Amino acid sequence: MFRLLFMSFVLLGFTACDDDKPTIELDGKKLTEQHCASCHDLHVPPVISDDELAPPMLAISVHIPELVSASNESEKRSKAIEFVVDYVRDPSAKKAFCDKESIKRYGLMPSLKESVTKEEARAIAIYMFKYYTQERLTKKMKEKAEYDALEPGKKVALKYRCMGCHKVDRKVIGPSFIDIAKRHTDSKEKMKQSIKEGSRESWEHSNGAIMPSFKQISDDELERLSEWILRSE
Repeated sequence: MFRLLFMSFVLLGFTACDDDKPTIELDGKKLTEQHCASCHDLHVPPVISDDELAPPMLAISVHIPELVSASNESEKRSKAIEFVVDYVRDPSAKKAFCDKESIKRYGLMPSLKESVTKEEARAIAIYMFKYYTQERLTKKMKEKAEYDALEPGKKVALKYRCMGCHKVDRKVIGPSFIDIAKRHTDSKEKMKQSIKEGSRESWEHSNGAIMPSFKQISDDELERLSEWILRSE
């Protein structure tokens, strides 16, 4: 796995710069998506596959600063940016940080000299090292673990943004889930119909609020959501 991450560096490069602000305003995120997404996975955490064309962007961004030659920690970022700007426009096996097996697997990246200017490469590099960090990966992994631990019905509620109008224990735009559960303890099918078809003025003090229909919800999702609501009581 380390070799795969280590190879990450074969793909991007830099030009000299004194700080991490581009001399002209460029959208690093958009440029990264335009010029890098066809080969690199841009997700955090990355989606790794056997047929990937290049290492995930996260792997590249995390490891390049650790491999560039720098006299101190504060210099690593600027040196990493310099490397990327140079490498994406003029890649070579000699410059690459990756091992021979990784180069054999992925090959040497094509030069982007004709399609990416130095300033654009620099904007990409700056965005890389700001967005693709170990800290962001840790945060995303924690969020994923918390989401995976949720009850299936709550996941459905989050997917369809039910929490925008309902809270578990208090009325917002619509009634609380506790109040809904109390009303439909013995009429789950009626509640499911209300979710699927929508309703209007079914509750006192609704102030004209309309429950929109969710015809796109699957029967399985509707069942999970309904069971979760009924357990709110």
